[in-house]
Amino acid sequence: MTTGLVPVAGSSELSKAARANEILQLVTFALGNEEYAVDILKVQEINRMKEITRVPNSPDYVEGVINLRGKVIPVVSLRMKFGLEERENDSQSRIMIMDIQGITMGLIVDGVSEVLRVPENIVEPTPPMTSNVSTEFIKGIAKLEDRLIILLDMDRLIGKSDETALLEASGM
Repeated sequence: MTTGLVPVAGSSELSKAARANEILQLVTFALGNEEYAVDILKVQEINRMKEITRVPNSPDYVEGVINLRGKVIPVVSLRMKFGLEERENDSQSRIMIMDIQGITMGLIVDGVSEVLRVPENIVEPTPPMTSNVSTEFIKGIAKLEDRLIILLDMDRLIGKSDETALLEASGM
């Protein structure tokens, strides 16, 4: 006698199947030899380098502030924030304007590469000591055919002390 019930895959199988259908939209950028990505919804705009006004007594990773259409925006060097060696900004350097924890800020990167759409199921959890970047900022590693991309968790990038410093730098 059959019950007419269809066996259902285990919940872990269902969640894998659901994750396979989720598409992440990412903006990729370079810092040194590494390629990073952030959720496209966090990025408001991408600008060429412009004059940055230094702010006294700000942390070393805060480059200063810029005037963006009448609004004072703090600018952070991701190289300095991640403890990478400094390098001169060049024609490829960009300021990514992002909203992180309600603070609009600019992040200086070596260059913006592309916008990618990747299935969520190709993202692996962060292995310990993947790069020079503290793993607390890393959401995972996207495994593409020809390269690995480090996905950053921008909300974890800015801690409470950073938030205070950024608000002070922008005069808020």
